Amino acid sequence: MLRTFIAIFPPPEVREALFQAARGLPKSKDFRLVNQEKIHLTLKFLGDVAEDDLDGVKLALQPIRDGHDPFEVSTSNFGAFPSEKKPRILWAGIEVGKERLCTVVEDVENLLEPASFERENRPYTPHLTLGRTWAHRTTLGTSEICPPALRFTVSGVDLVESTPSKNGINYSILATYPFKSP
Repeated sequence: MLRTFIAIFPPPEVREALFQAARGLPKSKDFRLVNQEKIHLTLKFLGDVAEDDLDGVKLALQPIRDGHDPFEVSTSNFGAFPSEKKPRILWAGIEVGKERLCTVVEDVENLLEPASFERENRPYTPHLTLGRTWAHRTTLGTSEICPPALRFTVSGVDLVESTPSKNGINYSILATYPFKSP
């Protein structure tokens, strides 16, 4: 079984800038920050996929290439799930391009539903996860500090495998689906 998800990885300079901004938060010591090379936008978590089913997933995602043109997104504020008063996940939001990301997510859902992947019931909130905490004693207070406004082009999506190791989680890109150029 392969633990998989669909994602968009920003360029390295965007990931580095977000990582540095997260390190600058007063409460950053309360979080275990994500390694900057692993910062990404998750579009859909697939969970465990049997190796025999992987080709079917790859084939089901093929039409995503022709359904979208590359588009710009920009980062916005810091935030936390489930809330800033009881944060578990520290994230940076997306401002420009949010609607386009939601359209891509809807297409991914439509493409994978016939392949027996259940649709996500929660509304999609595009965000880049920057850190996690299990200490409920912290509050975040991100409203007074904003990450730098960073822009990047979304030019496709990746099918990614997540593998635990002694040094944390490793990501391997199993397939890339570049969007058609205009």
